[in-house]
Amino acid sequence: MLKRAAGPADFLGIYDGERAVGAAALVVAQHSDCDRPCSNYGPSELLPELPADLRMLAVDALDQVVSNQSELAELWAEAANWSKWRQDITRLRDVLDPPIPPQEEALFEI
Repeated sequence: MLKRAAGPADFLGIYDGERAVGAAALVVAQHSDCDRPCSNYGPSELLPELPADLRMLAVDALDQVVSNQSELAELWAEAANWSKWRQDITRLRDVLDPPIPPQEEALFEI
């Protein structure tokens, strides 16, 4: 499912998008620091270890889910709680590929 959602496509259907979010949540559940994102989308029981290469595939799939070519994103954009859904997807993604914090001090003086 992650491969289908992450791959190049003209349009990602709603069911493929929903399945991609669920599959990404399973990958996120492998992380011990997973708290809030997993409670919404993840499994209720422990899973066997998943291959590490699924992390970036899940990131790519989540990027497609929120893109302009996603039916799921299109439908959520019309919902009143669209921003909460988008935040939930972003939290899942950030567990898989944490954002780099901004540098407060310059590493080198110029």
